[in-house]
Amino acid sequence: MAAAVLSFFLILYFFTAPVISWRPWPDSPLNATAALFEGSKKYEGSSEFVKMKYHMGPVLTGNITVYPIWYGAWRTPQKRIIREFISSISADASRPPSVASWWRTVQQYTDQTGSNISRSVRIGAEKSDRFYAHGKSLTRLSVQSVIKSAVSASTRPLPINPRGGIYLLLTSDDVYVQDFCNNVCGFHYFTFPSIVGYTLPYAWVGNSAKLCPGICAYPFSVPKYIPNLKAVKSPNGDVGVDGMISVIAHEIAEVATNPLVNAWYAGGDPVFPVEIADLCEGIYGTGGGGSYTGQMMNDGQGATYNMNGIRRRFLVQWVWNHLVSYCTGPNALDH
Repeated sequence: MAAAVLSFFLILYFFTAPVISWRPWPDSPLNATAALFEGSKKYEGSSEFVKMKYHMGPVLTGNITVYPIWYGAWRTPQKRIIREFISSISADASRPPSVASWWRTVQQYTDQTGSNISRSVRIGAEKSDRFYAHGKSLTRLSVQSVIKSAVSASTRPLPINPRGGIYLLLTSDDVYVQDFCNNVCGFHYFTFPSIVGYTLPYAWVGNSAKLCPGICAYPFSVPKYIPNLKAVKSPNGDVGVDGMISVIAHEIAEVATNPLVNAWYAGGDPVFPVEIADLCEGIYGTGGGGSYTGQMMNDGQGATYNMNGIRRRFLVQWVWNHLVSYCTGPNALDH
């Protein structure tokens, strides 16, 4: 019986792959709906071709707790940047344009009862694996094994929170995850009971500093195949981690609105859903689209950002606003 259950989930997994966060350079679409959305996927303005629909699945309406899993070699300052970003999501007192204002677009999405996505996002317990217990090369299935180790550890296991938890696996810059850098910078899905013991929404995001910063840390690094394009200065002095911030935001927004891959997405193909952050990939300000980021801001030291957190500044991609049918962000010039 156990073997049959495992076989079922393996079939489900390989035919319904984790939802990925990717970068639009080079322009090589990875999903079946990309042809339909090619003209609007990276376009800031409204589009009658984009139909974000609710498919009746659950969304995260209760208090959201993010459980970081630090896999590999992480320095304390790097962890601090990521923690402060997550804490900024619910920090309404932050100076505008703020990360909290960005999250208000995500909050507009509801479940079938009309309940909105929670405004409360906080950091919960954390787990570290600095000894690479599962190796330095992970498959999408072994990612779930890392999460299993974190929730079943003999000392200080992570809490089991299937209704409001997001298990955020963060791999250091010397760890390769399946498809990383092949236009994939992160993905989200849910764990299989046959592997982890529970159905838990999770996301993975990797530090691309050594492997592919031009793809996953753009615009703080630029691809070699785009000549004469100059990188901008990162706001927190760490290209890899500052590049991760937008991918983390991307995945948290999509887990909140589509945790079991049956809630909010565009297109008619549930195997390859186009979600609220996918539609705004690479857009950080007014006028964004294609390889153009849109209008961003510079601080006194020449670093580029578009949102304020509690104590830091961040560059975070916009998300799709289904009420007005275009990408929105708190730093829009018409605000």
